[in-house]
Amino acid sequence: MEHYGTTVEQFAKVSEKNHIHSQNNTKAQMRFPLTKDQILGAPMLIEPLTAAMAAPLASGAAAAVLCGEEFLHAHPALVPNAVEIVAQVMTTDLSTTFDVADPVQCVSNLCGYDLSARAAQAVYERAQISPEQIDVMEVHDAFASSELITYEALQLCPPGGGGSLIDSADWRTNSQGGELCHMGPGGRWVINPSGGLESKGHPVGATGLAQCAELVWQLRGEAGKRQVDGAKLALQHNYGWSSAAVVTLYAKVCPSTLIKSPKL
Repeated sequence: MEHYGTTVEQFAKVSEKNHIHSQNNTKAQMRFPLTKDQILGAPMLIEPLTAAMAAPLASGAAAAVLCGEEFLHAHPALVPNAVEIVAQVMTTDLSTTFDVADPVQCVSNLCGYDLSARAAQAVYERAQISPEQIDVMEVHDAFASSELITYEALQLCPPGGGGSLIDSADWRTNSQGGELCHMGPGGRWVINPSGGLESKGHPVGATGLAQCAELVWQLRGEAGKRQVDGAKLALQHNYGWSSAAVVTLYAKVCPSTLIKSPKL
């Protein structure tokens, strides 16, 4: 905030977006909207973040079924609903994460900036895509400020541009009659249509697979009123202190020809 001019109101807009999205998620812990003023007026957690800008902890469980291409070929009935992991990268702390020579960068890194940036760049290189090609994302918004910083780490905007990105967002109605917040070039990106951790809840160990499930439903066209119409590429960002970040790119498998991705 001191370095780039990011405002607490911009953090509140991130949280407001996620709470609106969660209304259409039957698996969300908090299925009600909160206005920006309600979020700003919530009890202070750690200044400048209010309690409404943080993810509630929860109990939960999740599972995913993985298979190889040979199995999929042997069971063609599964192909229409298949989703491929095109690329996946996990990063961990380096000594530079804790370099205090640049205090602003050090604070960002302690919130996962450098881990997320390195993982995202590696995924883009492996998949040979740019962020502009992605349609829908689930990112680790343990705090509204974390989501805003992650916009920058995922190269959705320049460093310090996260506040401007959320300011430029607009709401659009999808084919199911749901309202979704669109950001980025041409309003291409929908981020945390599930409601994110702030509204969907944060059952810690199950959080990553909950993100995975949401993106699989999006690519299958099964997300109902939170469906991102025509979604073909989905990006997942998951982060945890002490410390690791995982970025995963998913794509809908074309029934006529299975996508050939790099061996991971």
